[in-house]
Amino acid sequence: MTRGERVIAFIERYCCVPEGKHVGKPLRLMAFQKRFILAIYDNPAGTARAYLSIGRKNGKSALIGAIALAHVAGPEARLNSQIISGGRSRDQAALVFKLMQKMVRMSPELSKITRIVPSQKQIFGTAMNVEYKAISAEAGTAHGLSPVLAILDEVGQIKGPYDAFVEAIETAQGAHDAPLLIAISTQASADADMFSQWLDDAKASGDPRIVSHVYSAPEGCAIDDREAWRAANPALGEFRSLQDVEDMAEQAKRLPSKESSFRWLFLNQRVEASAPFISRSIWAECGTPVTNDWTGPVYAGLDLSEVSDLTALVLVTPADGIWHVQPTFWLPGAGIAEKARADRVPYDLWARDGYLHTTPGKTVDYEFVAEHLATLRRDMDLRRVAFDRWNWRHLKPWLERAGFEPEELEGDDATFVQMGQGFQSMSPALRDLESVILNGKLAHGGHPVLTMCAANATVKADPAGNRKLDKMKSHGRIDGMVALAMAMSVAGTFQDNSVAFDALALIA
Repeated sequence: MTRGERVIAFIERYCCVPEGKHVGKPLRLMAFQKRFILAIYDNPAGTARAYLSIGRKNGKSALIGAIALAHVAGPEARLNSQIISGGRSRDQAALVFKLMQKMVRMSPELSKITRIVPSQKQIFGTAMNVEYKAISAEAGTAHGLSPVLAILDEVGQIKGPYDAFVEAIETAQGAHDAPLLIAISTQASADADMFSQWLDDAKASGDPRIVSHVYSAPEGCAIDDREAWRAANPALGEFRSLQDVEDMAEQAKRLPSKESSFRWLFLNQRVEASAPFISRSIWAECGTPVTNDWTGPVYAGLDLSEVSDLTALVLVTPADGIWHVQPTFWLPGAGIAEKARADRVPYDLWARDGYLHTTPGKTVDYEFVAEHLATLRRDMDLRRVAFDRWNWRHLKPWLERAGFEPEELEGDDATFVQMGQGFQSMSPALRDLESVILNGKLAHGGHPVLTMCAANATVKADPAGNRKLDKMKSHGRIDGMVALAMAMSVAGTFQDNSVAFDALALIA
């Protein structure tokens, strides 16, 4: 048997499927996985670097884990050697370790010849004294290591041509005569990003020591092109769910916000992951008049500005099976005409017509915001206010002066609720907002400032498909949409079948 054949035989003999519908069954490698392994280990020139670029959920992490185990306790184990797998975040790094841990514990044979240290994310191969360790860029743990094998997971997330974490790993491998670096990831979004440069260099140089296998849909293909799906997802119909791809493709056809992320994550195309959140036409369909009855429960989102920018407060209330929207915006009064010219937005006219409030001076005075919130609390059933914690320290003293009690500002039952702006917090909020918009359960009345924010709003996706509104990539102010998403997030606590969020409606 060749080296590659021995690695394949080891994986299929001793490794089990760590999770999913086939959990516990012997791991049977697919043809594309075998080709990758054979190309690495049976390369006559010797392999220094190996790249596998493929759509998400095609078994990348499980393959990483199985290959690593072949070096820890299998035919590639070398005496007193060190193996690492690296991820951009602690969670990503831990994912590979957890899959390896599961595979070891499901194998009586591997359990006998390995030792697991969960607290350190380490696995030791006792027969050859091999150490495996999962490391992350967040933890800064690349220095001081000397791995003969380094496996990088989702290196396509790295923006730009350089990364200190990766460089530290590459440098650490310099002590070995024949080190191996394996990178398995979806495509990077831009040509200038590091993984794109690696793939392009492998293609252009023809270096025989570089193995590069890229599974990507043809450029310009239709979203619903099933052959394109298969080109980027060789595990489609096996452990890559066909139904999931069908559902995501249907969403991407309907929603501009989904197309870029679908092409990136599912078609493995090199595209920017930012995209419009909602189309103008769909937003316009929700421009029906807003109710005058605000006696029911009211929820709010507050996006506090940085000094001189737009501050947005958006209220929502359920009425007649619809979520009705009432936004309030503030800008500094000083220099508003100049800001209107600079941004090419009629702030001054909106202020004149009552769609925008101005505060004295060159910065937004949070006293006005606090007093407005105090009035709302007095006149409405204000249940929850979600806010960006970044400027909370400046707003809180004014809320206290406006009469809010300490238990209203902090605690489990507080009116004010901190909400982050990252993927973890914003992704479910955007799903809720998207659901009510698509189902025609939102009425915004065509408010011009909020409509501007909706037109400007773009979303950015991470490799897991989570999304957030991206202020950096958006073309103009989006504060009103951020506040609306936050409001809908806390409004999710309201229970009423007529206006409840229906995530399944997105894939119906």
